[in-house]
Parts: sequence; structure tokens; C-alpha cells
Amino acid sequence: MALQLLSQKSLCRGTVGRGRRRVSCPSSGSPEMSADVETRVLVINTGGTIGMVLHDGVLSPEPNALVKTLRKLPILHDEQYAEKTKLYECFKPEDKTLVLPRSKLGKRVVYTFLEYCPLLDSSNMTPNDWTTIGKDIEKYYEQYDGFVVLHGTDTMAYTTSALSFMCENLGKPVILTGSQVPIFEMRTDGRDNLLGALLIAGQFVIPEVCLYFHHKLYRGNRVTKVDSGSFQAFASPNLPPLANAEIDININWDTVWRPSTTAKFTVYTQMNLNVGLLRLFPGITTDTIKAFLKAPMEGVILETYGSGNAPDNRADLLEEIRKATERGLIMINCTQCLRGTVTISYATGQALSKAGVVAGFDMTPEAALSKLSYVLAKQNCSTEEKKKMMSQNLRGEMVADLEGAKLSLSDSRFIQIIAKTLSIGCKEELEAIRDALMPSLACAAAKNGNIETLEAIREMGTNLNKADYDDRTPLHIAACEDHLNVVDYLLGKGATVFAKDRFGDTPLRNAIHLRHKEVVELLRNRGAHLSQDELQDTGTELCRLSASGDLEGLKIWKSAGVNMAMSGYNGKTPVEVARALGLKEVVDFLETA
Repeated sequence: MALQLLSQKSLCRGTVGRGRRRVSCPSSGSPEMSADVETRVLVINTGGTIGMVLHDGVLSPEPNALVKTLRKLPILHDEQYAEKTKLYECFKPEDKTLVLPRSKLGKRVVYTFLEYCPLLDSSNMTPNDWTTIGKDIEKYYEQYDGFVVLHGTDTMAYTTSALSFMCENLGKPVILTGSQVPIFEMRTDGRDNLLGALLIAGQFVIPEVCLYFHHKLYRGNRVTKVDSGSFQAFASPNLPPLANAEIDININWDTVWRPSTTAKFTVYTQMNLNVGLLRLFPGITTDTIKAFLKAPMEGVILETYGSGNAPDNRADLLEEIRKATERGLIMINCTQCLRGTVTISYATGQALSKAGVVAGFDMTPEAALSKLSYVLAKQNCSTEEKKKMMSQNLRGEMVADLEGAKLSLSDSRFIQIIAKTLSIGCKEELEAIRDALMPSLACAAAKNGNIETLEAIREMGTNLNKADYDDRTPLHIAACEDHLNVVDYLLGKGATVFAKDRFGDTPLRNAIHLRHKEVVELLRNRGAHLSQDELQDTGTELCRLSASGDLEGLKIWKSAGVNMAMSGYNGKTPVEVARALGLKEVVDFLETA
């Protein structure tokens, strides 16, 4: 318990600093408990349901109503403490300052309202309003320990995402919150949401733009609104909460994002507004795509199917996308799914990559759109530099970029350090640690094309044929990533070409689908071939490629040693399909295959 209290104290703010007071309370008991530490939080009230009042059956914002109501709620304002300590003498009357009761950590959060005029429903929010919020945070940054922004829920995910990018080198908490029911109602989530946001902003150094709702603190650029009729309005599909406010407020410090520099905090207020969201749907016309992508559009978030897929049999559609990216328009591939990430595991996903579309990994559409708006406004960066920024993890908005990561595993000290941490010493347990960790680390090294690390892992006694949690071996990964030298290295160290992942695919099938011709040829030269299970639907796939005139795809399958006369689901062979469609070039190829 003593250790836990010490940790809590070390993670919370100190007791001396601008905007804080240590105040003696005569009635508080022992000398040890006689001093209350005050921290200051600025509450920026932009509007939203939390402060709305019902007039003639319609909810609408009412100026100054919120502060008047909060003064009457003991859980959100300690009037007795304010009078005893002469709190109001420290602030101007127009400051609209209140103070929370003493928290478990012995702190008093003194919070001051900055109310916008007019107050806005969040549906009316624009990027200009994001700029106003950002400028106010910058203006008062040195005067407050944290910031709480009251905001409507409908576009809150957009605002939190945008502010996360606009706030550069942020070192203090900025927490957006609101409610589904006005705070004036009997059954409201507004009181708990405001209280939780104030306690976290005033007591913990979480240098992020966050969203607090229904007892959970989320990274702001990871959230999306998922329910309009529940108090659990928001979700963070691909990242667990940063904190849970239950009996105690438990912060997941390992997840908290920290800036990599100690530069001065600034707010970048320029946002490029020539951006948009385009959601694919079956049957979308080329004219629709063309109209959406034309100037002055400079950036587009393309919401695709599944793990980032789009129809690869629509040459007209892909051609419009390719022409747009070639003239400098930046397109980001984001999945329509609530959870998951964009990959190029399918040919339909790689088709977009070849057309110049940048993978958005697991970014939410809200985060991707605001990030694109932020990046495009960087006038001193080239188009290629902007694309690179979109692929980088700037504020924890996406899966960590492993590209270029160097794993230092030149000897077994790595395992020894882990063992020491876990208080493990016997040989059997050390080997168990090695066997559990090494397959995943080897796959990561294969992804990065890092032969040096793979060799170090092998020298530690690890079998490079061992699979990770998806039953994927390093050879699977290297084949997918088109790392020909890594594939050659692994084959030279005895990697089997017949290993199957949990989807039943071999490295050869991965390379075929991703069209890595040289990898396919190397694997074939080392004895790789497709199993009967893998060949099951190959005839249909060949017919599809023939119908779309995809010579490149047919050539990849031929180099894999596949019988090009296999029939599809309707009994037709690929050459028959090509003849019926009058595709002479395809017919000529298939007749000689």
C-alpha cells in the first residue's frame, strides 16, 4: 500500500507552481492533512447538450446557465471552502470560478469557465471553431494545469482528433467532454462526465488531447461516436482506454502518449479545408469518383471494404484514382469497419496501393480526415513528405510504425533481462520465455527486412520455422513484404516452404496474391507448390483475371506452376472466357501457356 501511494504521488503534479495554492483549512484536522493543494483547470464551454435548456420542447444553449447551476451542486462546487479561503478574492468576478471538494489525492481542483458567445450545437462546429479553441488553449497554457473543453457529442470525435494534431509538443492534459442529457435534468450523465474530466485534468499529467465519457478516458484521435441513445456514446475500437474512473481513477501509464521532443508548446492553426471523405459502395460510378476527386480537392479519405479493399476489376475506377494521385492529390485508405486495420493482404487492397493510395492503417475516419487537413497545410513540405507524414504515427493516432525498427538481440542478455524482471532463473523457464517471444520477434524482423536480427535470433537457438500467434512464419512475412533477400536467407537456413498459416495459406500463395513475381519464382525453384486446398478455387480466380484482361495476374499464376486450363465455377476455362469477351491478347497468352 505504501508503494502504491508513493507511485500515485510521484505521478501527480507537484505542489508548487504557477496557478497553484497550498491552503490551510482550520477544520481539516491533523497538521498532516491541514494543507490542500490547489490545481487550476480552465473549462472552455463551447456549447453542446451538457449546458442546454429545454424551451418549448426544444433543447438550446443558454448563456451563463451552466455556472449558476454548478454553484448549487455540492459535488461540483464547495462553497464553504471557497468562503473560508477567500477564493473569490483571488479572481475577478467575471472569471466564473468554482472549486471541487477535496479529492482522495488531497487536491482541490479550482476551475474557471471561459464561455463562448454564441454557444454552439456541435453540428454547427467548423474548423474555424477548432482554431478558436486551440488559440485559447495556447493563450492560457501557462496559467492552468489542465484544460477541459465542453462540447457537443455529435462532432466531438472530429474536434478531439483535430486538436490532437494542432497542439504541437503538448505537455498538459486537454480533455473534451459533454453529455447525452443536459446537466439540469434529474437523470443526466453530465455531472459525472464533467467531474471525471476535471479530476483527471487537475490531478494527472497526461500530455494528450483526450475525450472523457462514461467513466473512461480515451485518446482523442482514437474515438468515434457509436451510440446516440446511450450514456456509452463513444468507443475507441483499436486502443484501450487511457484511464478508467471506477472506485479509483486508474491510469494506464504504459498507453499514455508522450511527445518525443521538449520543444515549446504551440498550436498550428492552419488547416487545409480542401479535404473530404469518400465511402465506397458496390456499384459506385466512375463519374461519382471523378466528380469527387476534381480540383480544388487536395486530399481524400477513401473508406474501403474490410481490410482496405476496393474492386480490382474496375479499371475505370482505379484509373481515375491513379490520375488523381499522380497530379498530387493525397488519398488515404481507411477501412469502413469499426475495428481492424488496412493491409495489402488481398489483391483488391494492393490495387489501391499501386494506384498511389496511402494506407491509413487503423486510423478512424475522423482522425484521418483531421490529420490530412493538418498535414496538407504544411506549406514547406513536398507532396512526398506529406505522404510520409500520413504514414507516420504523429500523435498515437494509429498503430506504431515498425518500419526501420532495429531489434538488438545479438546475444541472450535480452532473455536474461526479461527473466530477471520476472524472477525466473531455471533453464526450462528461460527456454519457455525464448520460445514464446522469439517467433513474434523473428516475424517483426522479417517484416523489416532485417537479416542481422534474424541471424541473432537463430544463434540464440530459435527455430526460424516457428510460427507466431497467426501461425505465420518469418517466411510468410518476408514473402508478403517482397523481401527477396530475406526469403533467400530463410530458405538457406532451412525454412519450410510448406508451412501454412491459420488461413491455410503457404508463403507461395501469399506471394502470388500480392504479385511478388521474383519471390514466387524463388520459392518455386526451392520446391514450393500449392496444395490441393489452395488450388480449390483457383479456376474461378483465373477466369476472373481473364475476364478483366489482367495479364499480369495470369502471368503470376503461370509462374507459380498452375494449370492455366483449370475451369471456373461455371465450367468455363480462362481461355474460353477471354474468347467470349474478345480479349485477343489474353487468348494469345493462354493458348501458349
